[in-house]
Amino acid sequence: MRLFHTIIFYTITMMCFLHFDSHSQTIQSKMENLSQNADIILTGKVVEQKSSWNKEKTRIITNAVVQAEEYLKGDYSEKTLIVTTQGGEIDDVGELYSHMPRFTNDEEVLLFVKKDKKDLNYKILNGEDGKLTLYRDKNGELVTSFNKKISTLKNEIKNFVQK
Repeated sequence: MRLFHTIIFYTITMMCFLHFDSHSQTIQSKMENLSQNADIILTGKVVEQKSSWNKEKTRIITNAVVQAEEYLKGDYSEKTLIVTTQGGEIDDVGELYSHMPRFTNDEEVLLFVKKDKKDLNYKILNGEDGKLTLYRDKNGELVTSFNKKISTLKNEIKNFVQK
């Protein structure tokens, strides 16, 4: 019986380690995929948002103005980039789409952006996966929601882009 409990304990322990390892690999491969497929990658701060109806007046779209701090990829050199997302609020009408990124003013972000070939607007690549909100840790350093320092992540992204 004691041997059985020991085997169970080690099996569960090994499964936990495998789960954590595969989770970090998933984040790593997601970052690599986003880095390689984005037209523009930047860090910056959301300074303004404006919602409006589309041309057909059937959907609400929101344009978020992002003041760029640093471009990690792309031939875009403007101080701001306007990113268009589905959803928003106009007067008493609101639209919310699942898995679409939402922004707040003064939010610090890392964005993976793709230029839409139809309407030439810049959109977040892969929905909410293409937007990372950045936070200040107790030392005042920018980190992601998965507690990775932005300086480390920037280096990884630059390596992915160079591949």
